[in-house]
Amino acid sequence: MPISGVVITGRPEDKSEILPVLGQMAGLEIYGDDERGNVVAVLETETSEEMEKLIDSIGKTPGVLHVGLTYLNTEDEAERLAAGREVPRPFGFRRPAA
Repeated sequence: MPISGVVITGRPEDKSEILPVLGQMAGLEIYGDDERGNVVAVLETETSEEMEKLIDSIGKTPGVLHVGLTYLNTEDEAERLAAGREVPRPFGFRRPAA
C-alpha cells in the first residue's frame, strides 16, 4: 500500500476554498496548513497507479498551484516485485500525461 507525504501549495487567499475540497478526497488526510497557502497531507492508496491518479486530481483542483512529493513508501510493491510477482504499473512507470 503506497503512502506518501505531500505539500500542496495554493495562493493564500484561495486556501479557504481549497481545504474543503481536499478534505473530501478519499485517501487524503490533511495534517496542517499555514498562512502562505501550504497544506501538509498524507496520501494512502491501494496501488501506485491510484496514488498517481490522486496526485493528478489534487493538482487539477481549482486554486492548487503545485503538489510537492516529500515522502513516498512503496515497500509493499517493491517486495512483490523482488519476489517476482507482478505489480500493475509501479509508481513512476506510467506514460506521461498528454
